[in-house]
Amino acid sequence: MPSETVREVSPRAVERVSQKSIYAPAPADDGRMQFPPIIVAIAVVAALYFARDIFVPLALALLLTFALSPLVTQLHRFGVPKILSVVSVVLTAFIAIFLFATIVVGQLTVLAQNLPSYQYNIEAKIRTIKDAQSGNGIFDRGARMFKRLNEEIGRSDEVERFPPRDGAGAQAQHPPENVAPDNQAGSPSPLGKDNPDKPVPVEIRNPAPDPLQVLQTVAAPLIQPLATIGIVVVFVIFMLLRREDLRDRFIRLVGASDIHRTTTALHDAGKRVGQYLLMQLVINICFGVPIGIGLWLIGIPNPMLWGLLAIALRFVPYIGPFIAASFPLMLALAVDPGWMLLLWTAALFIVLELISNNVMEPVLYGSRTGLSPVAILLAAIVWTWIWGPIGLLLSTPLTVCLVVLGRHVPRFEFLDVLLGNEPVLSPQQQLYQRLLSGDPDEATEKAEDYLQSSAIADYYASVAVPALSLAEHDRGRGVLDAPRRSRVAQSMMRLVENLSEHQDVEGEDDEDQVEPAKSKRSKSEGPRTIISAGGRGDLDDAAAVIIGDILERRDFEVRDITHDELEAVNIAKLDLADAGAIYISYLNMSSVAHARYLVRRIRRRNARIKIIVGFWADDAGGIDGEKIVGSSRNCHFASTVEAAIKHVAG
Repeated sequence: MPSETVREVSPRAVERVSQKSIYAPAPADDGRMQFPPIIVAIAVVAALYFARDIFVPLALALLLTFALSPLVTQLHRFGVPKILSVVSVVLTAFIAIFLFATIVVGQLTVLAQNLPSYQYNIEAKIRTIKDAQSGNGIFDRGARMFKRLNEEIGRSDEVERFPPRDGAGAQAQHPPENVAPDNQAGSPSPLGKDNPDKPVPVEIRNPAPDPLQVLQTVAAPLIQPLATIGIVVVFVIFMLLRREDLRDRFIRLVGASDIHRTTTALHDAGKRVGQYLLMQLVINICFGVPIGIGLWLIGIPNPMLWGLLAIALRFVPYIGPFIAASFPLMLALAVDPGWMLLLWTAALFIVLELISNNVMEPVLYGSRTGLSPVAILLAAIVWTWIWGPIGLLLSTPLTVCLVVLGRHVPRFEFLDVLLGNEPVLSPQQQLYQRLLSGDPDEATEKAEDYLQSSAIADYYASVAVPALSLAEHDRGRGVLDAPRRSRVAQSMMRLVENLSEHQDVEGEDDEDQVEPAKSKRSKSEGPRTIISAGGRGDLDDAAAVIIGDILERRDFEVRDITHDELEAVNIAKLDLADAGAIYISYLNMSSVAHARYLVRRIRRRNARIKIIVGFWADDAGGIDGEKIVGSSRNCHFASTVEAAIKHVAG
């Protein structure tokens, strides 16, 4: 029997195998039909739109389940039976919503009773606006024109009915047909009863209203909202009671082969949505309560109503605060004979909204939702189009769930890329994109943001040189032509020039350690001048400029040269008399032979100069440096910035 060999498998390898087994596309011969993603997306949107009567209550119930689930969990941990904890939490939540709606309706009733008393102020303001217009204003002229047209139409109609006789403007001497003179008043009167053309009065009587029709008229608009509320209550209770079973079924449906990843996604979604709702409620209360108090101090009627509406309407993204402010503004316009009440009300809403948006939301929200501002706006538009106002209310929580799905399921990673708030490009990729665009100024702004928490040497080693390596990789693939390669190199040199005045923020201890090192190096027999040169192309020249800036910050005197000056036809013209070392930068890993021949040319030109050859890439450690530098004591190989500086200073 053959022996079996047992090998340890790393957790990362297991994760890769699991991902492939779950998320890899099905083979072509498994008999399952694969639909294009665009077809699937259209089908999902169509289902959400046409079946919104089913999905809207389900989404509301899911949202309330996320919000109430922590409370149910806490009660259950305290020893309360699960059924009792679920029923008590749900009833408490809906009683609070009912009391909120009752208070709002009561305040609206009081406001409706007081509205007629504000009619005089409204009419006075309308007259004020009209008086502000001059006599020759456009509104005044338009009103006079329509008045003259109306008089002209009435005069023409009267002339047609009673044509003048014996001259224009004369009164008709004979009455019109079917009109007889009245002996007492001299005015036309109807003919007698025997006249068949006498008009007959008509009396319209409405039948007694049917009680069933009245009930149908009143109850019909309330049936659908009440039915939706009932469905939501039932769904919430069911989801809270059976949430473990529903979670297990969801895991079995979408990720039974990777339970860890699916469980993490569910936990992340519930945590983000719950924290979002809690923080939103806290912010809305901190906004609505000062609104109510401020309106009461200003003198706006029913301030409790407007404070409660401000709390509720701020759950609606973007337009909610404007709707909440519109009603008190209109009421201030009606209550106050002047304009100061309107100005004070507007100032109150503006100040509190600025504080909420710029102080409270960044502090309380942070990155809890994981959504970008553009994603929130896009989600509001799409969900409003699909589900109407309810979709606008649910847009942010539903989009949070989609982002979490894209963050943990590779097949839906595009959702996280489109809607998430995390950077989708690494710092070196961002820098490379700016360099390709020829925008060193924007690259400088990004670099300054990075340098707020890092040293400039770390930025060069972690961001700038890897960005040039990306450009070199594209050059090797043949997708980066000479003009764009030159643009990348020139932009990088401009970036280094822009950062030349930057100084790292160091503590006192660091400064104490730097000064002795400087004095020790100044007294040593180190190189007087360092030549920093590119090895083979424009990108190598840019890398040499980066290394030169790092050396200058270490108090070396650096002279930058291009790769052209090291060519065989130009190297004889190169001045190496005052140079103690020459540093050569390579980004192309296939330039080992070129570097070896270049070292020989420099040796023939100056045998005493120290030569440091640096290769910058992730796989540079695999290069055999001895093949390049040989056995010479004055020639060194470096694959990191730290090693290069050590060889230069040594």
